[in-house]
Amino acid sequence: MPNLYPVYVRGEAYLAAHKGSAAAAEFQKILDHRGIVVNEPISALAHLQLGRAYATQGDTAKSRAAYRDFLELWRDADPDIPILRQAKAEYEKLK
Repeated sequence: MPNLYPVYVRGEAYLAAHKGSAAAAEFQKILDHRGIVVNEPISALAHLQLGRAYATQGDTAKSRAAYRDFLELWRDADPDIPILRQAKAEYEKLK
């Protein structure tokens, strides 16, 4: 079964290296191939990481849109999940 975990990890590596453009390209690959990731966790997390990648580039509009997509996907999740709390805090800072 093909998966896009290597793409996700590569995107995280680029993000950690402050290479926002390269990171955004990797996370976008995941979003462009949703049929492969279906309901894998990286499917939703790619939205969050894409938002972070755009934020490192200073593209607030695209960053906010990606965060909104992530938060919409997680709207019914337990609000105490750490990654969700962190994403909400990061989103608020973008305003």
